[in-house]
Amino acid sequence: MTPAINCLKKAKIKYRIHRYDHDPVSRAYGEEAAEKLNIPFDQIFKTLVVSVENKDLFIAVVPVSKQLDLKKFVKAIGSKKAKMADKNDVERTTGYILGGVSPIGQKKQLTTIIDSSALNFDTVYVSAGRRGLQIAISPQDLGSQTGAKNFKISK
Repeated sequence: MTPAINCLKKAKIKYRIHRYDHDPVSRAYGEEAAEKLNIPFDQIFKTLVVSVENKDLFIAVVPVSKQLDLKKFVKAIGSKKAKMADKNDVERTTGYILGGVSPIGQKKQLTTIIDSSALNFDTVYVSAGRRGLQIAISPQDLGSQTGAKNFKISK
């Protein structure tokens, strides 16, 4: 399995795995997962890596139906400036490839902010650490496993 799934097993967290056939041509990873698994776009969350001022990396977890609002994000973390992280930095730091970045079980656990809309659901879906693999988990358990805080960071 993946590091994300192994972390959840070790912590004895309740989760479900959902698989789908990933289209290697697709670059809309979250949308593809939502469509193939028939999950509302608001309930499936993408994991984004953000580079802040001094090159520190952070995780933003936002619904597939929305975009990350960098202004709200930097306010949530108490910074001034941020941009999306470089692909190579993402893969080297998290241990996951783009389209399969999980907020759980990263090589180096980064500070994580989850969009507060996750709290509207009993279950949310995030990448399990591989394209074509999602984890269904409670937003509370997702927060406890990532040490995350919840803020409104989407638009």
